[in-house]
Amino acid sequence: MNKTKRFNSPLAPLPEGETIDPGHLLKLYEDGDVDLICVLGPTASGKTRYAVSLANAINSLKGSPVCEILSADSRQVYRGMDIGTGKDLSEYGDIPLHLTDIADAGEKYNIHRYQKDFEEAYKDIVDRGGIPILCGGSGLYIEAATCAYQLPDVPPNPQLRKELQEKDTESLISLLSSLKPLHNSTDYDTRARLIRALEIAIYQKEHPVEKTNFLPKATYFIGTLVSREERNAKIDARLDQRLEEGMIDEVGGLLEKVKSEDLIYYGLEYKFVTQYLIGELSYEQMRSSLQTAIHQFAKRQMTWFRGMERDGKVIHWVRP
Repeated sequence: MNKTKRFNSPLAPLPEGETIDPGHLLKLYEDGDVDLICVLGPTASGKTRYAVSLANAINSLKGSPVCEILSADSRQVYRGMDIGTGKDLSEYGDIPLHLTDIADAGEKYNIHRYQKDFEEAYKDIVDRGGIPILCGGSGLYIEAATCAYQLPDVPPNPQLRKELQEKDTESLISLLSSLKPLHNSTDYDTRARLIRALEIAIYQKEHPVEKTNFLPKATYFIGTLVSREERNAKIDARLDQRLEEGMIDEVGGLLEKVKSEDLIYYGLEYKFVTQYLIGELSYEQMRSSLQTAIHQFAKRQMTWFRGMERDGKVIHWVRP
C-alpha cells in the first residue's frame, strides 16, 4: 500500500489492550520465531518502564541477565541532551542500554548512521547470546531497524541545494510530501532541515535500496497504549517537571557550545527553549507553544504506528 494513502485512510479503533506473557515471548525468541522484541509508543505512554519491566521478567525466567535495550529515539543519541529528550537513565536499573549518547550535540545525526549503529549493536548482543529489546517512539528509526533494507548514505548535492533554495517553503513541503509521507513535522521545522530531507528523498528515489546483512527479520512489536486525554495530561505534567529539573539550564549550557540554529533544528524542547533564551519568546509563550507541539507530536507518532499496522505489521497493544 502507498504510504501517503495510508495516512489519509481511516484507522481502525484502538484495541482494548492485551497482556503479554513473558514466558511465551521468551519461547518464541528461543524457537527462532522472533529475533527482536520492539516496544514502541508515543511520548509519555510508559514504553520505557514497560520495556524495562519486560526485560526484568525475561531475565528472571532465564535466571541470568540476558536482555539488553536498544534506544529508538532520534534525539537521545546526543550527549548532553538529557532532560529535554527524557533519557531517564535511572529507569533502566541494571539493564544495559545502547544507542544513547553516541553523537555530540550540534551534529546532524541521521537515519543512515542510526541503521548502521543499530545493526552493529544488535549483532553484538545476539552474538553474545543476549536478547535485544528495541524501545522508542521514533517511527522512522524503528522501521530502519526492522525493515531489513539498507538506507543509502546520501552525499551533499550543492547544485540541488542551490535550486531548492530558490523555491518558497510551501513549495518545498509540497514537493517533499509527493516523495514521502510527512510523518513528522521535524522534517520541515527549518529550511535547512527541509532541504536536506528533500535531498535524501530525491536521492533515494533514484537509488533503490538493497538488503542488509544483519538486521532482524521477525520483530515482535508491542505498543504502549494510553488515551489521548491521559497522554496529554502526562505530557503536561512531565513538561512542568522537566522545567523544574533544569531543562532551561541544560539548553543554556548547550548554547555555550552549539549554535542556536543547530539546537532549533532538533525541534520540540530544544527549539522552543532556545527561542526563549535568545529572546524570541516569553516564558509563557515558550511553555504554551511547547505543550501544544508535544501534543501534536504524540498524535503524529500514533498515526505512524497505526500506519505500520495498515502496512501489515502486527502490533500487540498493551496498557502499561
